[in-house]
Amino acid sequence: METEPGRNVIAIDPGNVKCGLVYLEIGGKTTVERAVVPSDHLVVSLSKLLRDHPSVSVIVIGSGTGSGTLSRAIRSSFPEKTVVLVDEKGTSLLARARYFQENPPRGWRRLLPIGMQLPQEPYDDYAALLLAERYLVSTSEPA
Repeated sequence: METEPGRNVIAIDPGNVKCGLVYLEIGGKTTVERAVVPSDHLVVSLSKLLRDHPSVSVIVIGSGTGSGTLSRAIRSSFPEKTVVLVDEKGTSLLARARYFQENPPRGWRRLLPIGMQLPQEPYDDYAALLLAERYLVSTSEPA
């Protein structure tokens, strides 16, 4: 089964220090490539990701911190791509929950309630994944 055109997206959870970056490929199977990159290296990382995955036509950006400046920079660097802002309200809490769902605490940490824990590594990539999923849900046709 061939990948649906226009359904491959890159999503970015923008931040002042670091950004979550995710590539989501929709088709016969779903492939996800995730990373957390320093904000000042985002355009370089995005350029590499676009080179590796030329079928991407949409770049989704969370509407929070620094999204205006970031979207202008991306539109300027990649004018052939469509840039879409997606509401990122609540994604930090949902991303943390998704992180712990995929990476359950081990050892003594499993005794603590999840609500009292913070992931031991940055999880901005999970927020970017949620943004990609929101975009795809908002653009899907009703069944």
